[in-house]
Amino acid sequence: MKQQIVECIPNFSEGRRTDVVDKIAAAISEHPGVTLLDRTSDKDHNRSVLTFVGDPESVEAAAFYAIKTAANLIDLEKHEGEHPRLGATDVVPFVPITGVSMEDCIAIAKRLGKRVGEELSIPVYLYEEAATRPDRANLANVRRGEYEGLKQAIGVDPDRAPDYGPASVGSAGATIIGARPPLVAYNVYLATDDVSIAKQIARAVRHSSGGLRFVKALGLLVDGRAQVSMNLTDFNRTSIARVVEFIRREAARHGTAVHHSELIGLIPQRALVDAAQWYLQLDQFEPDQVLETRMQRSRSEAAPSPDAFLDALAAGTPTPGGGSAAAYCGAMAAGLVSMVARLSIGKKKYADVEKRMQAIAHRAETLRTQLTAAVDEDAAAFNAVMDAYRLPKTSDEEKAARRTAIQQTTIAAAEAPLHVAGMAAEIAELAAETAESGNANAITDAGSAASLAYTAVYASGLNVRINTSSLKEHDSTGDWLGQLDAFQKRTHKALERVTLALKDRADLT
Repeated sequence: MKQQIVECIPNFSEGRRTDVVDKIAAAISEHPGVTLLDRTSDKDHNRSVLTFVGDPESVEAAAFYAIKTAANLIDLEKHEGEHPRLGATDVVPFVPITGVSMEDCIAIAKRLGKRVGEELSIPVYLYEEAATRPDRANLANVRRGEYEGLKQAIGVDPDRAPDYGPASVGSAGATIIGARPPLVAYNVYLATDDVSIAKQIARAVRHSSGGLRFVKALGLLVDGRAQVSMNLTDFNRTSIARVVEFIRREAARHGTAVHHSELIGLIPQRALVDAAQWYLQLDQFEPDQVLETRMQRSRSEAAPSPDAFLDALAAGTPTPGGGSAAAYCGAMAAGLVSMVARLSIGKKKYADVEKRMQAIAHRAETLRTQLTAAVDEDAAAFNAVMDAYRLPKTSDEEKAARRTAIQQTTIAAAEAPLHVAGMAAEIAELAAETAESGNANAITDAGSAASLAYTAVYASGLNVRINTSSLKEHDSTGDWLGQLDAFQKRTHKALERVTLALKDRADLT
């Protein structure tokens, strides 16, 4: 199954108090399943833009907690800044990246909007692809009048009725949530402090005033310099280079020039490549000529697939063998535990266990990474033992060195599967917990995870025992077997818990 990745780029009405932005960022980055990629704050705009990615369910849940955190920390009654805003969390767009459609992002926007409206009592307006009305597709239309204007109109003007939530605003204002393709947030600073020039240029370049397609623009005064602040909504059809040259000519017409420019958040590589190709006049250029692109493609082609591992397992070679298979089995169990936990996150029915499910998902992902690495580590440990046995043994010195090498590598070969058994036992316990209190619709997946974890413990235990049998005089063998016995007992108890949960919650025996 292709990995699913959604990008979310929420804009918050705070760019001056770093402690507040820190807490909002933490609400995102501490959520399992998401990665915070970028954080940009502007004091004049008094606005911060955070960019994070992850699987759809995790991104949706992280966005909710970020909105909730911002609502508790940002008071629109006290907020001042150059940038237009409607709420503490002003706008929350979802962008499909990999294995996700625009329709999927629209569904995320609607679910999140409903939850924010119901649980946080914040009015929510849907925009762009998720808009419920044509006039709300354009963000500028939704934000017209800003917080102050909305406060006067909501509940009075039917056109300002929110899609979700109450027809009234509190100190957190309203939030605009939607789905859209990737865009470029791009600002051009002019060599003047005359903001009227920036406003005239913005009017000339933006599409709504007769300018370039797919360009939204405002003229602002930022850091004592006139700024043309823009969103380029389709850089493939209106490139950055074309926009910059348009502004350069307009600025010259007003007796000034471009001083510098800046990006807000992240930019697709394709947009920069297009600009470079345009300015350098590389008419025959192909994206594959970029060194990093070629390297990334080569690494992707060389990356082993599950089929490649199974083919290697079936080959007539000693490695990968049972130890690697045990680790792989444990990694699959961890993946299932993470899945069940994530299917429980963001569901109202499981709100009382949500924090615990977040912790389980985070721990399961850590164990999955370690168990995946253990697949190769076990094979490497066994290969080291085989190499030790191949060492020369013609002289007494060589024989002694060989014995030492065999003992050291065998110790490592015993410790590797013992570590796998310990991780798999923990996964079995996490599987039991998700079976008992996680999403009941996924309880059989929790049961499968526990079964796979049990198999991983048993299989890795066989490798521990066979290696310790050749280390009878080693001081640690008794301790290792004691640990293994404890891991197996823990796994048996976890399976018993899962069996009871399957009977009680799903009537399965």
